[in-house]
Amino acid sequence: MAAYDKADLERRMAGAVEALKHDLGGLRTGRASTALLDPVTVEVYGSHMPLNQVATVSAPEPRMLSVQVWDKSNIGPVEKAIRSAGLGLNPINDGNTLRLPIPDLTEERRKELAKLAGQYAEKARIAARNVRRDGMDSLKTDEKKGVFSEDERKRHETEVQKLTDSTIADIDAAAAGKEKEILGQ
Repeated sequence: MAAYDKADLERRMAGAVEALKHDLGGLRTGRASTALLDPVTVEVYGSHMPLNQVATVSAPEPRMLSVQVWDKSNIGPVEKAIRSAGLGLNPINDGNTLRLPIPDLTEERRKELAKLAGQYAEKARIAARNVRRDGMDSLKTDEKKGVFSEDERKRHETEVQKLTDSTIADIDAAAAGKEKEILGQ
């Protein structure tokens, strides 16, 4: 069995793009996005749970998030968790739900977030390049073992490079779209 596995490389590169999209989803733009609260964990029932396991998060308006807590006794801990998550959000507790107005971003904050989006993209590019390197190394190993001829190895290397190029193009497109959204263009 050959060590080179194209499907595995494709899966790992797709994983780098998905991880980037998840990271970018957590960045706050001027608009309400339910993904904004994904990193929030709440201490309830003696353990830390993701917010989406104790409440329903929705975006009823472009600049407002609504958090409907399932068990009313957990409204306090949920409100505390959102306030302490470092997202710059101040929940308004109306007894049954928490309303989260999304404040305008300052120009300085927009630039910081755009820079952070760029850092996330670079991390994803590095991950894609590492997958490419692993693929190239396994091709060379397989050629030495006699699994591939030199021509076959070169053909597979071209495939791996094309996969890498298209993955990096996807990463760049996702990052550029998010930066544009953050900068409000």
